[in-house]
Amino acid sequence: MKTPCEIIVWNIVPIIRKEFAKNLIDYHGLNQRTAAIKLGITESAISRYLSGKRGVLEITDPEILNEITKSTLRIFKGKKSSVNEETCRICRLLKNKTFIEGITNACE
Repeated sequence: MKTPCEIIVWNIVPIIRKEFAKNLIDYHGLNQRTAAIKLGITESAISRYLSGKRGVLEITDPEILNEITKSTLRIFKGKKSSVNEETCRICRLLKNKTFIEGITNACE
């Protein structure tokens, strides 16, 4: 049985990163290289997120998507530390919306 943290690292973080990458590219006009630098990940990771090879689940909740847009703006304007803060913030929102079933104490 996987621990809550394993589920988050392997399944949830990639979804959040994918959404951040899409927003940075689509709404802030960054290229993949610059988006990767902003997120502190590799350009190939960005490519995998955008091609659907990683982070395959979709977030459809409008409230969560709106919060991701706000997070992406903070990341775009901010420091690399804001990536961690915003990733955890979105993870908590997903947990509270029961997007992450069976996880009650993770990301706290």
